[in-house]
Amino acid sequence: MPRTKVLIVEDHALTRTGLRTALDLNQTLEVVGEASDGESGLDAALRLHPDVAVIDIGLPGIDGIELTRRIRHELPKTKVLILTMHDMDDEVIGALAAGADAYCLKAADPERIVDAVKTAAAGGAYFDPGIAHVVLRAFNRPEVAETTARSPLTARETQILGLIAGGTSNADIADRLSIGLGTVKGHIRDIMEKLSAADRTHAAVIALRRGLI
Repeated sequence: MPRTKVLIVEDHALTRTGLRTALDLNQTLEVVGEASDGESGLDAALRLHPDVAVIDIGLPGIDGIELTRRIRHELPKTKVLILTMHDMDDEVIGALAAGADAYCLKAADPERIVDAVKTAAAGGAYFDPGIAHVVLRAFNRPEVAETTARSPLTARETQILGLIAGGTSNADIADRLSIGLGTVKGHIRDIMEKLSAADRTHAAVIALRRGLI
């Protein structure tokens, strides 16, 4: 079975080395290239066609959000994992809106970053638990009520999707909303079908990108 091809775009040499080491230790992944800025990162992506690009959000030149946007436009099959030192709302939401499939804090354990790469490569979406609260705040913005009116989701489905984005388990959603676990699972199935999502987190990302919430 072919290994997942990964491109690392990170301006700090020590961090690049650490990422390469962590990813190369996993036999299902192969680091096929590295770049230290946005321009060379885009060139490398267009040349190498990686399955996943691991991108630092604070790159010199073309920043990580713009690089994500360009890669997703030019290489729609390439998944993007954004890395950042911060959990700032604008950065998180901006990266997701640009097309990022996964988002990790640089302080995360290497195993978590490997899991995020593998999840993205498999077509899923990954939120670092450290930024779940940022996504939850996005669901609680005043404009949510306005966008819900044109959303394919019901009010209850939007509510459940917001709890998912905040890292709430199915069982906790059931307790919080005083409904059965089976009912929660049914709502999640409907949400995923309506949004053509691969999993719970993917559904939250799609909803943010489409401006449904």
